[in-house]
Amino acid sequence: MNAARHRFGTALGMALWLTQAPVATATDFSDPDWPCIQRKVENLSASLIWPAPITRAQLTPAAKDLAATLSLRRVSLDEAEIHVRDFVEKSAPVDGELLGNIFLAVFDNIADTRRQLIAGISRYSRKQIALSSRIEGSRTETARLAGEKDPDFDRLDKLEEQMDWDERIYRDRAQALTYVCETPVLLEKRAYAIGQILLKHMPDRDTQ
Repeated sequence: MNAARHRFGTALGMALWLTQAPVATATDFSDPDWPCIQRKVENLSASLIWPAPITRAQLTPAAKDLAATLSLRRVSLDEAEIHVRDFVEKSAPVDGELLGNIFLAVFDNIADTRRQLIAGISRYSRKQIALSSRIEGSRTETARLAGEKDPDFDRLDKLEEQMDWDERIYRDRAQALTYVCETPVLLEKRAYAIGQILLKHMPDRDTQ
């Protein structure tokens, strides 16, 4: 019985700690499912990155391959520079329309990945909200049982185990979410950086 009472004390202590634990909340209050510090911006604009109008045109197989390569996050910007330079040298002369369409293909790929990621973050947040509610329910039940004249220590043991498990999952998800929330911003920066790399190879007549 003493061991059971000790476990009960541990469960109650953790429950009280959880009442003060931070819960992921939405910085963008227009979307209660958005948990990130970074403001939610679902759609990007290619025109804010590429300074000239782009008329969509069919890309050559080589240009498609370049756009696909530049879209990959595992390809560093230094490597992207090399890929673009090699393409320009092999495909010369290269005009602004072709470079613009390569950028647009890269932008579309990145923007699509980013939209999927943002949708995933919202789903992730909803799971956290549901888990937080379950922890709150366990905490409430623990407090109720603690107030009874003859507490059900078997039930309290089960609550302790469940709250411990749920709380660990919650913390692990919260830590992962910190990184995940940065990814949309990193994708924006990559789109801009790829645009700048391509613009370096614009013929003089296209940049005037």
